[in-house]
Amino acid sequence: MNTLFKYQEDRIPVLIISLLTVLDFTVYFLIDNLWLLIGYYLFMIWPKGVICAWNHHHQHTPTFKYSWLNYLLEQIYALHTGATSKLWVLHHVLGHHHHYLDQTRDESRWKRKNGKNMGRLEYSFNVALTAYYRGYQVGKRHPRPFKIFLIASTVTLLLLVALFWYRPVPALFVFILPMMTSLLFTAWVTYAHHAGLDVDNDFEASYNIMSPVYNLLTGNLGYHTAHHYKQGLHWSRLPALHEKIKDKIPQRLFLTEHLGSSLLR
Repeated sequence: MNTLFKYQEDRIPVLIISLLTVLDFTVYFLIDNLWLLIGYYLFMIWPKGVICAWNHHHQHTPTFKYSWLNYLLEQIYALHTGATSKLWVLHHVLGHHHHYLDQTRDESRWKRKNGKNMGRLEYSFNVALTAYYRGYQVGKRHPRPFKIFLIASTVTLLLLVALFWYRPVPALFVFILPMMTSLLFTAWVTYAHHAGLDVDNDFEASYNIMSPVYNLLTGNLGYHTAHHYKQGLHWSRLPALHEKIKDKIPQRLFLTEHLGSSLLR
């Protein structure tokens, strides 16, 4: 097992996410009661939202040493988060990280065309609804991940069609609706990272959420300045990098609220 992972810190997150995937398919195959399915969908919104952070980390630094295992994990992530293989590589890694200081180009831009700031709800729907289109646009400049994105997205779509054909109601509440909700959830929490910070340098362009609970659940995503400063760095190394650069970050960009208030900011 140790030879499969690039970083051993990924073992527990992958185990938990794999178990949640097994749970999803167990519910899909065994549960027919509509109210139980609705309850399961609502209960899983939060765990699947947390999985979105780990999908993000994987898109920056692939989890496994072997490509086929990474593609399999990306398929699992797709069914939880609504983001198919390489979508966030295109939209986020090759898009947002290169353009986040320029609100006319940022794939996750929080400014309208007229220069005014979007509210959180407007931003969330804007980013979620345009995610695939913007990823497609970036992909045209990056043929290799774009090809994988197109193939993997087709595979995910065919899998969803098969799941819906075999058991339509469980497929709707276990996979299809959660994927849509998770994509929106991803955009919702992203708003807290940069909105309102119209600057021209990496050290003043991100809020840093210093809640231990938030960083435990999201794999240190709260160390967001460090993440943008060195985006390819594995999530487990972000606290150490943060310590090296924190003196360059204005104090107003450190948030110490608990998890809930950080997400609702």
